[in-house]
Amino acid sequence: MTATLDPARPAAAPAPRRRWHRLVVPFGLAVLLIVTTLVLHAVDQPDPTDPGFLAPAATDDDGGSRLAEALRAQGVPIRRETDTLAAVRSAGAGPTTLFVPAPDLVHPATLDALTALPPGSRLVLVEPSRRVLTDLGVPLEPTDRRWATRALPPDADGTPCRLPEALRAGTAAVDHQRYAGPSGTDRCYAGALRRISWGTEVVVVGASDPFRNDRIDEWGNRVLATGLLGGDRPLVWLDLPAPAPAPSGPSWSPSPDDGGTPLPRSTGGRRDDRADPPPNWHNPLWDAFPPWFWAVLAQLAVAGLLLVLWRARRLGPPVPEPLPVTVRAAETVLGRARLHRRAGARDVTAATLRAAALDRLLPRLNLPPDTPPDEVAARVAAHAGADPERVSELLHGAAPRELLELARDLDALTRTLAPHPTEGDPR
Repeated sequence: MTATLDPARPAAAPAPRRRWHRLVVPFGLAVLLIVTTLVLHAVDQPDPTDPGFLAPAATDDDGGSRLAEALRAQGVPIRRETDTLAAVRSAGAGPTTLFVPAPDLVHPATLDALTALPPGSRLVLVEPSRRVLTDLGVPLEPTDRRWATRALPPDADGTPCRLPEALRAGTAAVDHQRYAGPSGTDRCYAGALRRISWGTEVVVVGASDPFRNDRIDEWGNRVLATGLLGGDRPLVWLDLPAPAPAPSGPSWSPSPDDGGTPLPRSTGGRRDDRADPPPNWHNPLWDAFPPWFWAVLAQLAVAGLLLVLWRARRLGPPVPEPLPVTVRAAETVLGRARLHRRAGARDVTAATLRAAALDRLLPRLNLPPDTPPDEVAARVAAHAGADPERVSELLHGAAPRELLELARDLDALTRTLAPHPTEGDPR
């Protein structure tokens, strides 16, 4: 049979289809939040490969012209070099400070040259990677990395800081990349600033903020930057160009930063870390993607979880709506019966038939719904003139194999004691 319109009820206006809003709106908000976060992070964190990054003559936000002016005002001579070997040669025979704002741009074949400085020299590295520290042979390694730089006091984690430059600067924006090292190394700003004597005094700084034009006047950044690069030693500022393609094969080929003349590798009693695997191997999958990729992945997971929770919980009580059509009871019964047959729900079907029969019999006999089954069977058998055991088996027994026979017996019993009001008088 086909569904028919109810003539007694006016046709309801079709509800607006807004289901797509439930998916598009939260997904759009999540995408907007992720894009905004990525844009702000990209603006806040400079790229060391950009032209002018911490260059002594660059006046943009990521440049180092204000730091260079502050050092010259203190009487520190500055020599800018764009070649690694030329920077090492510029150190001469006396103590020198070599500032490397982008260590990852140094060719691996010339990294050892950075430690071949005269006695009493200082090498300052800004956010060196694990590869750089391993090739240098410095016993430091990156540990925790923050999404954005944070300002901390020198003894933020309770460890005393023994670096005079950090103590004079106080709170500074250094906590971006932290480093772990052996005992005996100077540790400041919760590990974001490390100093170790390894042939040359090596100072590792975990953020570029103290040296940048746009952040040098925040907190104690200026005092820290000028303290690390100033003093009685002249300063050689290594301003490298963009990185060249990595050499292929085991042989070494010249790169733009070494002038084509390789410097002999002087280990100074240290093992050659390029020949052996670096210590403390970790999961390579973590290094296969940049940190922002994992942050975006975590935000997508959180957004997906919120979407699942929002879709799984009804926000408010159900709203009643008029039915646009009237479905005949026979169609509903037939559809439910087919579902029970497909699921093989024999026990559920038998229980449904018996519950319907009891709903008609109990009020007829003035019995409450919680009457024990034995008493119900006895009262029904007495009024119907049937065997009590047969009635008990019919109303409360196990599900028979033939449900149609059960339905007929229950219908005959209920018609005997509680005929339907619509049934006419047989006379």
